Amino acid sequence: MKKNPVIPYAIIGVLGIVAMIILASVGANQMDEVRGEGEEGKASEEQSGGEAVMDAETLFQNNCSMCHGADLAGSGSAPALNKVGSKYSAKEIADIINNGKGSGMPGGLVQPEQATALSEWLAEKK
Repeated sequence: MKKNPVIPYAIIGVLGIVAMIILASVGANQMDEVRGEGEEGKASEEQSGGEAVMDAETLFQNNCSMCHGADLAGSGSAPALNKVGSKYSAKEIADIINNGKGSGMPGGLVQPEQATALSEWLAEKK
């Protein structure tokens, strides 16, 4: 009796599809954390109204310092932000935070209210 040569390929295909489904579901669950809405974002909510605390420096450290450096000095392809207020207004900075800039700076990493707090704080850096 001959073995059907298609069966091993079918098994590999089914296992591949199952692996893709598992990886996709794990990745979808981590999207909230990447966008700053994970446990760290929830931990900074006020008890009374549930609004996120607008401490711009903490927001920067949690969401921006990985690329721009903890001291605003920049690193690699991310520019220094220690004098960004002399180049952009708070409104322009908020637009960059919300919508991104070029291929390096992604937009939407923080909520719009948080972007406003960050932009006002960064605009003071001159």
